[in-house]
Amino acid sequence: MVTEFILLGFGDLKKLGPFLFMVFGIIYLATMCGNLLLVVLVSTQQGLQTPMYFFLANLSCLEVCYTSNIAPRMLVDLLRENKVISMVGCIIQLYFFGALGSTECYLLAVMSYDRYLAVCQPLSYQTLMHGTMCVRLVIGSWVSGFTVAAAFQAAMVPSLTFCGNNEIDHFFCDLKPLQKLSCSDTYLVNLVCMSLTALVTLAPFGLTLTSYWKILSTVLHIPSMTGKQKAFSTCSSHLLVVTLFYGTLILVYAVPLAGQMPALNKIFSLLYTVVTPMCNPLIYSLKNKDVKEVLRKLRS
Repeated sequence: MVTEFILLGFGDLKKLGPFLFMVFGIIYLATMCGNLLLVVLVSTQQGLQTPMYFFLANLSCLEVCYTSNIAPRMLVDLLRENKVISMVGCIIQLYFFGALGSTECYLLAVMSYDRYLAVCQPLSYQTLMHGTMCVRLVIGSWVSGFTVAAAFQAAMVPSLTFCGNNEIDHFFCDLKPLQKLSCSDTYLVNLVCMSLTALVTLAPFGLTLTSYWKILSTVLHIPSMTGKQKAFSTCSSHLLVVTLFYGTLILVYAVPLAGQMPALNKIFSLLYTVVTPMCNPLIYSLKNKDVKEVLRKLRS
């Protein structure tokens, strides 16, 4: 029976290990600094203490946890020969990967609903999106994400047994590479995975699409071009983040070619585990006048 795994990571690029360590190390450092800076700004600056920025601060906290679940181990493995991870360590990493990814789906849906209320029901916005409601939506997102991941782990752990090859052709413990190593029937795991994926991704994604369809319909009925630009500017940052997140997830898990080509799968996985968490604070700071104004005041 297998009790530990070997993460092959970027084994075919061993000579580039130090260079990749430097590149991904800088990206990880930028991710931590950018997201933590947003959390501090939202927590301390009165002008940013609104529902939208409250959700954004939670998204930044999530991104810090999400990338920290994978990046530090990946960085260490780039510089060492022994890339062994225990069975328990692998399952824990997979759990937090699923839990935090699920939470992000729910949180992005909550943020799209917030933008829908702000644009389509501005007169009722303050009444509907009050402080208590914001806290409930955030807690619901985190609890739902971690509960779904726990349900998946409960179904996966007893169903998968490993008795042969223990080399995972990836830089972290992801489900697809693990299933390839299993010597047991993966039917139940696949069934549970498909059901929970629909619950975690399709439902929040459907709510996000519906919210933006309503927003687009409302914006198109605004008579002035200035009014249209002002209404859509409040949503553009979030829309770009949603596109990045779901776009990379589709590339990794819905495109068959990615699953058949491990190298391509690793590249796409890097996008949503390392690159996207770094981009989110940049998107919100560069495209948001409130954040730019606060940063300008702090510099002066």
